[in-house]
Amino acid sequence: MIDLRSDTVTKPTTAMRRAMAEAHVGDDVYGEDPTVNRLERRAAEILGKAAALFVPTGCMGNAIGIRLHTHHGDEVICDHRAHVLDWELATHAWFSGCQLRPIPTADGILRWTEIERAIRPRDAAHNSATTAICLEDAHNMGGGTLYPLEEIDAICDRAHERGMKVHMDGARIFNAVAASGVPASRIAAKVDTVMFCLSKGLGAPVGSMLVGSAEDIARGRVFRKTLGGGMRQAGVIAAAGLIALEEMRERLAEDHANARLIAEGVARVPGVTIDAAKIVTNIVIFEVARPVEEFVAAAKTRGVLLSGVGGQRVRAVTHFDVSRQDCEQAVETIASI
Repeated sequence: MIDLRSDTVTKPTTAMRRAMAEAHVGDDVYGEDPTVNRLERRAAEILGKAAALFVPTGCMGNAIGIRLHTHHGDEVICDHRAHVLDWELATHAWFSGCQLRPIPTADGILRWTEIERAIRPRDAAHNSATTAICLEDAHNMGGGTLYPLEEIDAICDRAHERGMKVHMDGARIFNAVAASGVPASRIAAKVDTVMFCLSKGLGAPVGSMLVGSAEDIARGRVFRKTLGGGMRQAGVIAAAGLIALEEMRERLAEDHANARLIAEGVARVPGVTIDAAKIVTNIVIFEVARPVEEFVAAAKTRGVLLSGVGGQRVRAVTHFDVSRQDCEQAVETIASI
């Protein structure tokens, strides 16, 4: 099967498996796992923040990040297709007691002018206060779109002036780095916390990182335990995360090139709608002129796994376990359907 459902389906590399087998470990809940500690220091260094926290999943990292910047009854602004809104099981309502206020966008990218109109001051008689903003870069359901650097800076500057915090869902921030050429530390320079995944394009079998100030990460460690994320001898999986972080970032451009190949190929297929020029990372979202469930099922019978992502939209995500030849075959399969 050519699996294009997500970049979460990647298998650990030989180097990762070797590192996992040979990892030096300790009890991470006591702060004694040397491999976890090394991963956290390196993640903080690369993102230009004071500290980092190793968490099992990106959803947990986002949950902790938003909890750090809010109190029960607050509002958090995000865009209307944000992962925190659509794909995280209302965790932020349950764990943080927050309401997510979505703003419609064309491409998943929020602008300050749109955010400013949606900000609500605290009013005990009528509404809760907006205390945080969540950005997503690269944006999953926007088709891998990227935030302009000046927009991130403007949002952070204006939000901080108003006493609000900014959390970035940077699950694929290193795809944003590969596509833009801007270092992760610069992209995240002004945001308060950032979550990024080791288990997507970077290819680790499990794990994500939350980075931010030393104070926030110390509090986040308590929230991680609250959510059941204290993983004891976690160096076994952190070892694979270190390989992902050090060795896999540089190859993400290959996935982007393969995504453009798919986008340009399906753009020529009658019944498919896509603007191939807008594909800049590893996510390809296109529309089909037939029932999506039927289309995805037909692709599966022909050896290609795709995802329906709402309406007539289908998503294909490239990663290091699919070759250029696989992507060419996927285009031929889509055309045949």
